[in-house]
Amino acid sequence: MYNFNEIEKKWQKYWEDNKVFEAINGSSKPPYYILVEFPYPSGAGLHVGHVRSYTAQDALARMKRMQGYNVLYPMGWDAFGAPAEQYAIKNHIHPKDAVRENIATFKGQMKSLGFSFDWSREFSTTDPEYYKWTQWQFLQFYKHGMAYKDTIPVNWCPTCKSVLSNEDAAGGVCERCGTSVVQKEKSQWMLRMSDYSEDLLKGLDDTNFADRVKLGQINWIGKSTGVEVDVDIVGGGKFSIFTTCIETIYGITFFVIAPDGKLIKELLPRVENKEEILNYIEETAKKSSMDRTELNKGKSGVEVKGIKAIHPITGKEVPIFLGDFVLGDYGTGAVMAVPCHDQRDFEYAIEHNLEMIQVISGRDVTDCAFEKQDYLGKGCKLINSEEFTGLTVEEAKGAITEKLEKMGIGRKVNNYKMRDWIFSRQRFWGEPIPMIYCEKCGWQPMKEEDLPLLLPDVAEYEPTDNGESPLAKITDWVNTVCPCCGGPAKRETDTMPNWAGSSW
Repeated sequence: MYNFNEIEKKWQKYWEDNKVFEAINGSSKPPYYILVEFPYPSGAGLHVGHVRSYTAQDALARMKRMQGYNVLYPMGWDAFGAPAEQYAIKNHIHPKDAVRENIATFKGQMKSLGFSFDWSREFSTTDPEYYKWTQWQFLQFYKHGMAYKDTIPVNWCPTCKSVLSNEDAAGGVCERCGTSVVQKEKSQWMLRMSDYSEDLLKGLDDTNFADRVKLGQINWIGKSTGVEVDVDIVGGGKFSIFTTCIETIYGITFFVIAPDGKLIKELLPRVENKEEILNYIEETAKKSSMDRTELNKGKSGVEVKGIKAIHPITGKEVPIFLGDFVLGDYGTGAVMAVPCHDQRDFEYAIEHNLEMIQVISGRDVTDCAFEKQDYLGKGCKLINSEEFTGLTVEEAKGAITEKLEKMGIGRKVNNYKMRDWIFSRQRFWGEPIPMIYCEKCGWQPMKEEDLPLLLPDVAEYEPTDNGESPLAKITDWVNTVCPCCGGPAKRETDTMPNWAGSSW
């Protein structure tokens, strides 16, 4: 009969005493590195998903060792962030104590399962000697112009009292607590991930990812090539739109701008239906970005009365609407609407009783729009498009773009769905952001030799009601001196997201 305690303990002791699973620095054996996603030690222990993925990788690690490789198979703990903090709050213990207890549980379970991790290289993202380098990285981002602060619309959980990523707010509810997410504006630290969109796309050619994984990345980055066009507003002001279908520009019958964008704020003093506009903005704030952009949602909106746009070519006055499917932090925050050649615009125009102008021949527009996937490459020609009438769609694309460029109001651009990374969280349990604000000098990076900036050891760590990080209440920690002028200054009180320590 198999005696679990006797046999397992015997061999696990042997493995540990003889350092069987430790990778050897400077070994003459060929190296082999196996990286598994290290877990959040935030619950009562491992779940079946952990066991499934770690077992498969463990089999690979053992095989490679038997094949003569020097295998590096480490394990660590992704212990900062919302999961650990919320577990601590729920169980009324300090996050550092919760993490310590949960790590012990996770590690004991992993050892009992016989996983061949190199425990000599164990670490936690909450170790000061580790997050020193997470903070160091942030300083490099800042010094190279990649980290910046901006006021933007964010997903906000009223219960967790913190900013959420789009993934954490999928379906319009907080992944952690199930509360309905609202949109609000907050000043956030950002990383310029969008600057690397093209590099990330091209880099996929050098990877061995499965095709379906590459396709997921391609769709996430979301490159589209088109034309950006400037649009004037009657009485002053302007905005820009981006389109991949410049051939349909003569079919514009209205524009739609973001309820959470900067443009509507600028126009608000001139708006005739201000109360209606403000109510719509308030209702939009209750929806997540994902909810707003799903195509199967109703096309809600409201006309911005008293404000008209000027068609960039014809000079005709065109109405402007607010629409919640336009996001203030994506693209230009405004879109052109061509009801006859875009299904979303078609449904929107019907719902709001707006004019439709067909500008491409080949099918009558009755029950649905005649879209590019139906007319491209079919020899279809433009109609109702002034001097471009009679040109094929492909001919018209270049000709209209050239005209807009000569007018000085259009330019070819690449657009990407991927946006900059919101890098602030209003939580206690995270890496402190090593930035200092001085009224005289503005934002200043900490000196690298002063890292790590330690998280203060305090009893109160629950989220605040005013949306500030709990660190804001710790005045002895917040108040400091400016590294530039030596005058009085304050530390940044937001912390980094839980991905900060695990991503690198």
